[in-house]
Amino acid sequence: MRIPHIRRVAIAVAVTTTVTLPTGPAFAAAPVGAPATASSPVDAARVAAFAHASATGVGHGDTLRVKDVMTDPDGKQHVRFVRDHLGMPVLGGDLVVHLNGQSAYLGVTRAADHAVEPSTTEAKLTPQQAERKAASVAKGDAGEAHLVVDARDGASALAYQVRVTDSDTTEAGGSRTVVVDAGSGRIRSDVPDSDEFISPSLDETLRERGEQLNPETGTSAQPVSLLSAAAATTYPVKATGSGASLFAGKVTLTTTRTARTSYLLKDPTRWNTETRDARGQELEAFSRGKKLTDADNKWGNGATSSRVTAAVDAQYGITKTLDFYKKTFGRKGIKNNSAGARAMVHFGNKVGNAFWDSTCGCMLYGDGDGDMLKKPLVVLDVTGHELTHGVVDATAALEPTRVDRDGNQYGEPGSLNESLADIFGSAVEFSANNPKNPPNYLVGEKLGLAQKFLRRLDRPSLDKLEGAVDYWSPEAYDAEVHAGSGVSSHAYYLLAEGSGRKTIGGVTYDSPTYDGSRVTGIGRAKATAVFYRALTRYMVSTTDFHDAREATLKAAADLYGASSTEYNTVAKAWTAVNVTATSG
Repeated sequence: MRIPHIRRVAIAVAVTTTVTLPTGPAFAAAPVGAPATASSPVDAARVAAFAHASATGVGHGDTLRVKDVMTDPDGKQHVRFVRDHLGMPVLGGDLVVHLNGQSAYLGVTRAADHAVEPSTTEAKLTPQQAERKAASVAKGDAGEAHLVVDARDGASALAYQVRVTDSDTTEAGGSRTVVVDAGSGRIRSDVPDSDEFISPSLDETLRERGEQLNPETGTSAQPVSLLSAAAATTYPVKATGSGASLFAGKVTLTTTRTARTSYLLKDPTRWNTETRDARGQELEAFSRGKKLTDADNKWGNGATSSRVTAAVDAQYGITKTLDFYKKTFGRKGIKNNSAGARAMVHFGNKVGNAFWDSTCGCMLYGDGDGDMLKKPLVVLDVTGHELTHGVVDATAALEPTRVDRDGNQYGEPGSLNESLADIFGSAVEFSANNPKNPPNYLVGEKLGLAQKFLRRLDRPSLDKLEGAVDYWSPEAYDAEVHAGSGVSSHAYYLLAEGSGRKTIGGVTYDSPTYDGSRVTGIGRAKATAVFYRALTRYMVSTTDFHDAREATLKAAADLYGASSTEYNTVAKAWTAVNVTATSG
């Protein structure tokens, strides 16, 4: 085991207890419902947050940094902020300020329901001590410790936040973010920066059962070039090529032609989305990946014997995910900033997993460990699932409430994160509608598992590998996130398709309800719209299942009206999984 050590980056700034409070418009009073005087929605929301401090919890010493702005067709605006207190980032201090079309304050959704001001701003630990503790617990190389306010656990405390790279406690030596109490030295949280598809507990269960993941590959003919005979006169230009994938059959790929006989696996029509080769290294910097080029714009051979084949699946899956979000919601990229997505295949040596890495801002795919998983996890719903974690990072940033020593994550916000990734990952399949990868409400159905799927939305408890649950109970508060995800996944399925037995696209579903009630679905398109709106407007980092119920009800009221069938069905779907106004 490596001896942890500290990599010093900069000299830490000492804490000051003398603070000059902001003055001016940020603290100017404004009548409730009155339009804010500001030059932009962000300015208006910031003014409103301070003017309505009793509701928003924003106070003296706080500053708000915008993270996202969503504007509705009727002009309503939803401005998401992260917060600093006395210049220190506040963990769990995020909020969304809601404005009408005239920039008048409508309300707020906030993560912390308490004051974020810590009892002291004097640290007992030095930055160096915090870095040593972080390096020790994460077994890696600690960067610079930064002071933060940790408001995530019902109270606020002064803490240090440390990013630890090359961690022995993270698969493939990834990075972790460790938060150390600045008073006691207690580890307040220790969370991996990447989200892995196969959790440590699932990996252990599969090995105990002696079960292997053997993803079912389709048969792909050799790709045929789709080039026109005319040669481009100016490079680079858009080109249309084809790929032979592992799982999706023969697919069309939009690429970049850089010379007469040179093509780059980079899509200029989707904000330069690109896939590269990590060459067996554990890279977290996309710039270090090897660019993938080809002479005739025909990519892969449908088998792992070509290193490019996995890249075909990755690029296909990513572009289909981007297409789903853009066509369905008008979302321009993972962060809605007109930036492309990125991926690296052949990540690490014998890595049997796939990850969304927020540090890299990209998808990472291993080739399999050669034992339990013999093929890369470049399946379409896996990519849709993992990229949705990127969408969640860019919006509500839902986090687990704790992580155990083996890396398993727990708590309702983390379960909701996993559920949303399954919901929208399934929606990506329906959007792509590829006969080689038929759409359904199953997750991981092409992984070759004995139970024929990894998770399912209609009756989550049929998953015996991760122990998913159908209904909410007090135990969901500290459930492992993939097990707990069944609560909201089940609610979504009931909202979309309703209860009872039915066959959809050749797959038989039979969805029960907690109270024996009958639910009639409103359709997949409407259900997906409700959950997306709830995520992007009304969820924050601490949203649990009961909060999610309120968020989806607000979303349904916005979209269809508070007296609509859709609104009432949202309420029925949550009641059917035992999430009610009183059950919590």
